[in-house]
Amino acid sequence: MTPEQVQLVRLSFVKVMDIKDAAGKLFYDRLFAIAPELRSMFKGDMDAQARKLMDTLAVAIGSLRNAAALTDLLEQMAHRHVKYGVKDEHYATVGEALLWTLDKGLGPDFTPEVKAAWTALYGAVAKTMIDASSKGLAVA
Repeated sequence: MTPEQVQLVRLSFVKVMDIKDAAGKLFYDRLFAIAPELRSMFKGDMDAQARKLMDTLAVAIGSLRNAAALTDLLEQMAHRHVKYGVKDEHYATVGEALLWTLDKGLGPDFTPEVKAAWTALYGAVAKTMIDASSKGLAVA
């Protein structure tokens, strides 16, 4: 990601946090609409899960300027996700749901530049997590 893309993600995420409860709900509603088979991976309260998602995103976005800390966080998450049954192909679906959520949540502020920045970020996140899984870093 370029420094400009990092800044676009950080600034747009501030706006997302203004609607974090709605954004979390939008994300999971969209995820289960496009991949209903993933619903069975989530056993608990979905409102709590949505809050956890937004909190995790906040930590990740806050770590964008510290690559080592972000990589460590993502590798830990990959480890947990493997235990939940997450497969490599699920990352594309999650990315689709995330971008859709950002589009709906940010409206006209989800410009092509902001979308490109979030797409770059999510691509890097997914690659790091998939790599951690495939290297055995996420073996349960």
